[in-house]
Amino acid sequence: MDAFLATGATVYGADLSWKHQRHENPRFHPLEANLLVAAECERVAALAAPVESLLHLVGGFADGTVAETSDETWQKLLDLNLRTAYSIFRAVLPQMLKARRGRIVAIGSRAVVEPMPNFAAYNASKAALVSLVQTLAMEVRDNGITANVILPNIIDTAPNRAAMPSADFTKWVTPASIAGMLVWLTSEPARDVTGAVIKIR
Repeated sequence: MDAFLATGATVYGADLSWKHQRHENPRFHPLEANLLVAAECERVAALAAPVESLLHLVGGFADGTVAETSDETWQKLLDLNLRTAYSIFRAVLPQMLKARRGRIVAIGSRAVVEPMPNFAAYNASKAALVSLVQTLAMEVRDNGITANVILPNIIDTAPNRAAMPSADFTKWVTPASIAGMLVWLTSEPARDVTGAVIKIR
């Protein structure tokens, strides 16, 4: 969010809870919402109107082979990685279609193009997200709206470092790198980029 605030943008952030997260910038507006619920997505879209750019960062992760993944895990990852995207896209699209302008960017995973064994539900749900974004891009390309998806490799975060302490962190994608790409994809110079699947690292 800091990268967008630095551009002078007004930012609305939706999360389940902001109790332990504070931001002093008056242009940042935290919204508590469950994006698994379509009505909550509609509420967020209305509170943030007019929505010029939507950054979809919601996602979940779990391991499991095709033979071993439970129905519960399969459904959970489909909900987190696909259903949330579908619901929030659908909520903001009426505004963008009316304005004939909009930018939608989702965060996917390198697992889409390089599937990892033993992560069946994760791979499949992230691949479905890419298909959704590309379908949307085709549907709205004549309305001044773009839709793209970024596929980062392992992101250099504290939880990932703790989970893989022996890894070479210098080969991981930095959050700043992803933020820079998000800012560019929502800018005017990127108006002709749509339906793109962008690998980072």
